[in-house]
Amino acid sequence: MAYFNPIDPDNESTDEGVAVVVPQKERAKEKQRRRQPKYNVLLWDSDDHTFTYVEALLRELFGHQREQCVEIAKLVDKDGKAVVLTTTLEHAELKRDQIHAYGKDEERGTVGSMWSTIEAVE
Repeated sequence: MAYFNPIDPDNESTDEGVAVVVPQKERAKEKQRRRQPKYNVLLWDSDDHTFTYVEALLRELFGHQREQCVEIAKLVDKDGKAVVLTTTLEHAELKRDQIHAYGKDEERGTVGSMWSTIEAVE
């Protein structure tokens, strides 16, 4: 099969060994279209849970370091909620469900898990 050579219009070549280069702008647009929207996992304040419980939950479920756990716990206490993770929708739903299933605060006895929701990042 022959193709037109824009560098040498009089020269016809076969398509054997021809590489097609996709322009940079097209690749960037395609990559942008494939990017999934992000969601925040929110942890809501609860007077029924201790800082120790919140730290253990954040370390176990999210792998946060102690300092980050303390910062998040203070934000939850002060602002009523805090973002603990920003991720894809499916992962955010999983983490929210894990928070709901984490269990009670042993220091408080009968109290169940903390509350969590997800919200789209704007």
